[in-house]
Amino acid sequence: MAKKTKASKIKALSWPNGKKVAVSVTVMFETWPDDSAPNYSVQTTHLKKGTVDHAAKAWSTYGGRVGVWRIMRMLERLGIPATFFVNARCTEQYPDAVKQIVKSGFDIAAHSYTQDDLLSYKTLDEQQAVIRQSIDLLEACGGKKVTGWGSPVVAFTPETAGFLKQAGLKWTCDVTYEDLPIKIQTPHGPIAGVPTTDFSDNRVLRSSSRDLFDVHRGTFDYLRQNETIGLQTLVVHCQFGGRALIAAVLTELFNHMTKSRDVWFATHEELADWALQQDVDVHTYRSRYFGDASAATKKR
Repeated sequence: MAKKTKASKIKALSWPNGKKVAVSVTVMFETWPDDSAPNYSVQTTHLKKGTVDHAAKAWSTYGGRVGVWRIMRMLERLGIPATFFVNARCTEQYPDAVKQIVKSGFDIAAHSYTQDDLLSYKTLDEQQAVIRQSIDLLEACGGKKVTGWGSPVVAFTPETAGFLKQAGLKWTCDVTYEDLPIKIQTPHGPIAGVPTTDFSDNRVLRSSSRDLFDVHRGTFDYLRQNETIGLQTLVVHCQFGGRALIAAVLTELFNHMTKSRDVWFATHEELADWALQQDVDVHTYRSRYFGDASAATKKR
């Protein structure tokens, strides 16, 4: 039987307000170039390589035509804060939607210029240029300062975090290797890393939207019942989660979560501020629950 005496001496890490589970609602508002289309639409048969898939392009525009508006209305009705990750080209194709995101009080983050404008394919100068372009277009359209970034398909480079810090941002969500916000040291100073998730709404639309509800409800209940601090990220794409059959289960899920006194619906900027205020770069799981302070990653 495991000894409880040592564990009882461990000072529990907690969120600023003493809640157990921070829930981060991440909304992806995406678009593509005129000669491109998403390669993961709900169509079961894809066209041969080199052919512009006009059906997939039309399908993807649902996000700007309908989805982003339904998601904003749903979140406003339920009083749920969120961070919207917006391709900068949306300011040209759907400027009213970008302005409404800010008007409704949601945070807005840069998400490259288009969804297939990937930093991994670019030179160092090109990376810096698209980061600057994305920030400037979003701030000019929405009238609100952009504080964070998420790389499309998490395609970042070793230089990305430093370039973001250099551009005046305070956080990135290009983090799939930790489950609490961290501090990333760069040549230009520290920037926060807010984790994203491997399970999002685009994984269930071809099967059953109930899978999305079951997975996230189970995760939320597990964290609340078994851990003193946890982060649960929900990634919702406007072209997927903005459809009624996904919005319906998200509404049910949020209603389940809000019944708990242990939940904190946090924006990415709030989670970034928490990370930047810590005296270590990373709170490892070992240091959080097994009392070994040396397991936490110290500042360099």
